[in-house]
Amino acid sequence: MTETKQSTAAQPTTVQSPAVQSPVVDTRPDLAAAIALAGRTLAAVRPDQYDSPTPCTEFDVRRLSSHLVGVLRRISVIGRGEDPFSVPSFADELADGEWAAAWGPAAEEAAKVWADPEVLGRDLRLPMGVKPGAVAAAVYTNELILHTWDLATATGQRPEWDTALLERLVEVVRRALPAEARGGRIPYGEVVPVAADASALDRLVAWSGRRP
Repeated sequence: MTETKQSTAAQPTTVQSPAVQSPVVDTRPDLAAAIALAGRTLAAVRPDQYDSPTPCTEFDVRRLSSHLVGVLRRISVIGRGEDPFSVPSFADELADGEWAAAWGPAAEEAAKVWADPEVLGRDLRLPMGVKPGAVAAAVYTNELILHTWDLATATGQRPEWDTALLERLVEVVRRALPAEARGGRIPYGEVVPVAADASALDRLVAWSGRRP
C-alpha cells in the first residue's frame, strides 16, 4: 500500500537559538516536506471518494480533507505565537472539492511564518500545551503525516514516503507524545504493538494509535 524513498531533501541542521542559547535541531524542513506531501495527496482525492471512511474513525474523507486545511492554517497561527484555538479545526466555509485550492495559499503562509530560524527556540502555544518551536514543528509534521496516511489509505493512494524523515519523526514523537495519558489534550489512541522490525511508517502510525 505504501512506497518509500530515500530522502533527497536537505537533512535537518542545527541552528543556534538565541532564545535558549543552545543548538536545536531544525525541524522545519520536515514540516515543509509533510505539508507538500499532504497537499499532493489531497489534490488527488476524487469526488466519488468524499463519503469514504478513513482509519481516523471520526472522519470520512470529506471531513478529513476539511480538517487538514484547518490544521495547516493552525500551523501558521502557532508559529506566530498566537492562540491555536483562534483557528477552527475544520475549514467549514469551503465547499466540496475546494480543499486543494485552499492548500496552496495556506502552505505559502506557513512557509513565511516559519521562515525565521528563531521560531525554533521560542515557546509556542499548542493545543496540548506550551512547546518549543522545534518540537511544535515536529508535532505538526507528525499530525500531517498521519492524516496523509489516513487519506491515502482511504482513497487508495501510494505516496512516496520519505524513509529518513519518518525515522527522524519516530524518535521525536516518542519523546514528545508519551504512551501514557492519551486522550483529552493528547488526541491519539493507545499505542498499538508492532514487530521490532516494522517499517518506520508502521511504527509511527502505531505509536499514534492507528493499526498499520
